[in-house]
Amino acid sequence: MMKRYYILSGFVLAAFLFLAGCASRPFTFFQMADTQFGFFNANKEFSRETKNFEAAITATNRLKPAFVVVCGDLVNKPADLPQITEYKRIAAMLDPSIKLYSVSGNHDVENIPTPASLAAYKQHFGADRYTFRSGNIFGIVLNSSLIKDPSLAPEEAAAQDVWLNSVLEKAKKSSARHIMVFVHHSFFLSDPNEPDQYFNINTERRKYYLNLFEKYGVKQVFAGHYHRNAYGKAGQLEMITTGPVGRPLGADSSGFRIVNIKGNIVGHRYYALDSLPNRIKIK
Repeated sequence: MMKRYYILSGFVLAAFLFLAGCASRPFTFFQMADTQFGFFNANKEFSRETKNFEAAITATNRLKPAFVVVCGDLVNKPADLPQITEYKRIAAMLDPSIKLYSVSGNHDVENIPTPASLAAYKQHFGADRYTFRSGNIFGIVLNSSLIKDPSLAPEEAAAQDVWLNSVLEKAKKSSARHIMVFVHHSFFLSDPNEPDQYFNINTERRKYYLNLFEKYGVKQVFAGHYHRNAYGKAGQLEMITTGPVGRPLGADSSGFRIVNIKGNIVGHRYYALDSLPNRIKIK
């Protein structure tokens, strides 16, 4: 009996070491944003968005990250079935071994979400808030439109806040080295004390969430919405705003961000669709 116990313990230890090794191995994920089918041509057609998203998915299948997150504005017109169908058709081209996580944006649920617009999003895309685990990452996906303006859906916004506090507690107690938040709206673009504007979260709500993230050790928040790149820090937290797969509104070309994880180090760089690397190197 004692011999069997030692053999069993050996198997358990080996399994633990294997899982620990998997969790600490370097790996990569891609952060995309604003595929926004219909934006290039005022909802008349979306051929350029199709070309860009297909190029992004083709590159993803070649480079094989652990997962992809699309940070909102999947389509340009909420509940537009042709736009939604095209997004889902191209997303389905992704290698099944690579997970894809979609995030709701203001063009998916309206600038001021309502119970009806939220229900329509969930019908077509699934949950607007959820968590996932990959390697040593605990990912938290939020509906930032409910943070930006909760006035027409206060109960849904309050429920998300209760849920967020609960999952942050869970994340802190987990074995994950990195707690990351994925949203559409940036809490700020470059400075946590910057004035309120269309492309960030207003000061009062911003302070609340930044304090909450600091309390639970969140070090990275990834967003889109700005249709160009921006970066800032609030203490140890990085606010990473990524340019669009779809239509740019600034100097940054259509593209996406490659994020490399090596132990406690998180590195990231934005690439235009026509300048993606042949392979990923994690230094």
